[in-house]
Amino acid sequence: MSASDEKIGDEEKHHTGAPEAASSDINDYKVIKEGEAEILMRVENEVFYNKAQVNNRDMSLAVLRTFISKRQQEHEARLLSRKMKSRAKEVAEPIVESKSVEHDEKSNGECDVPQDISQDEPCSILENAATNQGGKVPEELKPARVLEALSASGLRALRYAREVEGIEKVVALDNDKASVESCRRNIKLNGSVASSKVESHLADARVYMLTHPKEFDVVDLDPYGSPSVFLDSAVQSVVDGGILMCTATDMAVLCGSNGEVCYTKYGAYALKGKYCHEMALRILLACIESHANRYKRYIVPVLSVKMDFYVRVFVRIFTSASAIKNTPLKLSYVYQCIGCDSFHLQPIGRTVSKNTSVKNLAGFGPVVAQECSDCGKKYNMGGPIWSAPIHDMEWVNSILADVKSMKDRYPAFDRISAVLTTISEELPDVPLFLSLHSLCATLKCTSPSAVIFRSAVINAGYRISGTHVNPLGLKTDAPMDVIWDIMRCWVKNHPVKAQPAEQAGSVILAKEPVLQVNFARAVASLSKAQAKKVARFLPNPERHWGPKVRAGRKITSKHASLLGAEVVNGLQNHEEGEDEPASKQRNIQDSQP
Repeated sequence: MSASDEKIGDEEKHHTGAPEAASSDINDYKVIKEGEAEILMRVENEVFYNKAQVNNRDMSLAVLRTFISKRQQEHEARLLSRKMKSRAKEVAEPIVESKSVEHDEKSNGECDVPQDISQDEPCSILENAATNQGGKVPEELKPARVLEALSASGLRALRYAREVEGIEKVVALDNDKASVESCRRNIKLNGSVASSKVESHLADARVYMLTHPKEFDVVDLDPYGSPSVFLDSAVQSVVDGGILMCTATDMAVLCGSNGEVCYTKYGAYALKGKYCHEMALRILLACIESHANRYKRYIVPVLSVKMDFYVRVFVRIFTSASAIKNTPLKLSYVYQCIGCDSFHLQPIGRTVSKNTSVKNLAGFGPVVAQECSDCGKKYNMGGPIWSAPIHDMEWVNSILADVKSMKDRYPAFDRISAVLTTISEELPDVPLFLSLHSLCATLKCTSPSAVIFRSAVINAGYRISGTHVNPLGLKTDAPMDVIWDIMRCWVKNHPVKAQPAEQAGSVILAKEPVLQVNFARAVASLSKAQAKKVARFLPNPERHWGPKVRAGRKITSKHASLLGAEVVNGLQNHEEGEDEPASKQRNIQDSQP
């Protein structure tokens, strides 16, 4: 046992009186039920809890179930691959021996592969599953080990333990004494299953992950604010092929309000554009990749979502000294015109193939001139961002199917199924997106319907889709000159008032369109979900659905915009010692799903 484990064991002995404290003053607590887990929360803001994060927890449960299923499939694929290689070796050895006796000139080990053994097997799926899995493959796959690095009340860890099959242990960490006591109290409240699977430790998550390298199949980071300080240790704590789940709630930083702060935390400069929330996802992915590369590791994103007031990414982590050489191919700088909506990507790296070898080189540049070719204005430069796909569509479809098959087990089913449905229809290989309303604002023209604009793009020979980040966003592989030609043709049919010649819109409209645009409605102008009128963007279920006050801070009247005046008044009255049993009873009822 290590010194840190002994310290944790001592701390567990000193904090076993939580249930007695709960029973001695039960009026100070309210019961919150989410999924199959229940927790006791003090009325004061002692331990952080946000009801709005039910979307986050449900999405994480869905991804975790799919990961455990895929993990089992990959293990079986590795076993099959190993057996096939062993069989091929056994069959090949006597053939080599016989040929070496008969033909001395072939004594160098060449042999003919029997026809009953296909040279195409194991197939690419099996090979990919076996990639980066060094050493012997165990016959039986051990259950997954999960680390929740910032547990607070422990609700997420308890839901993992009680609702997901195939989990051996969930380790819940927090460096706040009150949070650890609350977590241990809630573990006992949830019965024997939770007590046998969930461990709560008082520890610094960074130190704990550094001292437990490649130990956990799943690491969940859901901090209050930026996760940047935890990423270096988190990428080291995940086993090869494991998954890292990471949330960032510092959206003002990631969306360009403080570009220099974003650079210091994430190593990238954020831009203010309509695509800023997707850029936030891609900045976070690039940051995780950067930390992983330092340890000869790399990431494979399976799902990246922007929900409510935060972004959350789910990435698998592998180790390969050769694969990390391709990282520059996945990163790009962004040039955003300050006058119009034109943006361009500058890849950091490129590859050159010669015979059978592939060489990595610096990317060609610049991709743009000093001034925008559309409106003549200057560019702002941001990034680098992750410009490779941010979703694995096979995973997305599997997660969505799993969610629909277990509808009753997800309190936030409507919201997460809507997000997953929209993601499943995105163009996976198109970074960032355009806003149709923003394009029209630049030209000061009336906006065409999304169907008309989509049809024009499709009829021009390009692809287009929506985005889960913004209901008005459109992802397309059409270049910006085609987009502006479509808008010029639209304005010819729907004239605008004359504008000052120096404005960006006037400069764009002064040019004649090169493309002959066809606005006839295309068959694919509506996605399958839109055609079936499936809800894709849902309103918040209640008022004040958003970020909450950090745990430990005193609730005052200035927090009414976050929590609501009624909640603030109730907390202040409770602190003054006023007896409000009816109000407390309403709080307990309102917390039920």
